[in-house]
Amino acid sequence: MRAIVATRLYPPEVGAAAFRLEALTRGLEESGAEVLVLTTRPPVQGVSSTTAVKRWPVLRDRGGNVRGYVQYLSFDLPLFFRLLVSRGNIVISEPPPTTGLMVAAATLLRRRGYVYYAADIWTDALAATAAPALVVRVMRAIEGIALRRAGKVIAISDGVARQTRQFNVDPGKVVVVGNGVNTDIFAARGQAADPGYRYFVYTGTMSEWQGAEIFIDALRTVLEQFPDVRLHFFGQGSAEEALRARALDVAPDRIIFSGVVPPDEAARWIRGAAASLVSIVPGQGYDFAKPTKIYAAAACGTPVVYAGVGDAADMVSNSGLGAASAYTVSDVARTMLHFLLHEDTDRGRRSAWVEANASLRVTGRRAAAEVVSALREGR
Repeated sequence: MRAIVATRLYPPEVGAAAFRLEALTRGLEESGAEVLVLTTRPPVQGVSSTTAVKRWPVLRDRGGNVRGYVQYLSFDLPLFFRLLVSRGNIVISEPPPTTGLMVAAATLLRRRGYVYYAADIWTDALAATAAPALVVRVMRAIEGIALRRAGKVIAISDGVARQTRQFNVDPGKVVVVGNGVNTDIFAARGQAADPGYRYFVYTGTMSEWQGAEIFIDALRTVLEQFPDVRLHFFGQGSAEEALRARALDVAPDRIIFSGVVPPDEAARWIRGAAASLVSIVPGQGYDFAKPTKIYAAAACGTPVVYAGVGDAADMVSNSGLGAASAYTVSDVARTMLHFLLHEDTDRGRRSAWVEANASLRVTGRRAAAEVVSALREGR
């Protein structure tokens, strides 16, 4: 079996998609497959790997990300031709949908199947931003083609699987493997940051639909009782500039933006935090999502303050991963204050829950098994 993984993100780049696909690759190799990864040339020094990885130079935005239509196309168009000349029995594609479209076209010409790894429904997130309606419609059409043409769709959650129905995807070819984090890195054991003050942490992507500004606004209330508390942001995203401007207005000396940091550094700051902050703006069609940053925080034993509704809120509350709050400044502030006022004794249990339910080792092997199954079934 020769599998090709087509992805714009792969280690050493930092991101949930990169780690997820690396886990899939390892699972495929454990099953005896030869794996070729077609990805981008990273902006940072590469790492050694036993996997065959072929990288292509791409356009990146000012933050060094492959994010934006021109940047996507700088990867997707060459990918089409790279797939035509690459040997493999099956291809695994991931969002954005434009990558899926190139994979669908190339595999049709080469008469081989492909699996679409649906970490999210990309156009649901797009619709929650200020993107023009025409752009959303076009991208939704492309995403529908990528999903329907796939021999199998691997979804990271029941919510993502449900959302594929809007594209008339055959439910018989949609499987749920779960989501997870690297529990060798994100774990309760290990060094915790100790900067000399108490703090909250927000890690990962900062997009409009996530609405992280709610935590900046809530911090104003928190500071009335705990004036030395700080809020640390690690990561980047399309909303970062607006968040920085808001922070300057609310508490410029109490909110720190540190950009993207290595996973072990992020884990160190998560372990030392009073709580990790996660949010999704309700009612924008993305309430089904379960952000990976929830699992990363809980794996480190740190409680999660989740602002929003839906599947993630239920998981945080029902699994004891922290506390869910309404997406209002007053409720978020009250929840943040709770974790400053009360001693937390559940760190070990949270970490154990993630190890049992959301480890990338497990989800990577599940995803790999579905790829092998798709090949055997001739999909």
